Amino acid sequence: MAARTKARKRALDVLFEADQRGLDPLTVLARRIAEPGTQAPVPQYSVDLVEGVVAHLERIDEVLATHSHGWTVARMPAVDRSLLRVGAWEILYNDEVPDAVAVAEAVALAEELSTDESPSFVNGLLARIVELKPTLLA
Repeated sequence: MAARTKARKRALDVLFEADQRGLDPLTVLARRIAEPGTQAPVPQYSVDLVEGVVAHLERIDEVLATHSHGWTVARMPAVDRSLLRVGAWEILYNDEVPDAVAVAEAVALAEELSTDESPSFVNGLLARIVELKPTLLA
C-alpha cells in the first residue's frame, strides 16, 4: 500500500472516530500522535488531511450537501461522510494531488470499508465536485 494511501486511511480513522464519539477531530488526532498504541506513528499527510478537513469543514459539508441530491451530510453513512470530506478537501484545497487520484483513492477506500453502494455514491459525488471545482472555489 502506498504511503499516501496509508495516510488517507489513518486520517479517515481519526475523522470517523471523532464523528462516532462526538469528539473534536483535532483532539483525536493529538491523542493518536501522542499515543500511537500498536500503530506506526501518524504520517504527516494524515495530519495535513485532518487539519485541512477541520479548517474547511463548513464549506466542505455545504458542497457535499448541495450536490448529493437527496442526502443530507448527517444522513450519509459515517464512513462515507468521512471519506467524502477527505476527498473533497483533496480536490478543492490540495493542488499536490490530482483530482482523479483523490477520487480513485476515496472510491478504493469505500470499496474496502463501506457498503456495496458506497463506491458508486462516492465516485459520483466527488466526480461532480471535480466538474464544478472552478465555480466552487470562486
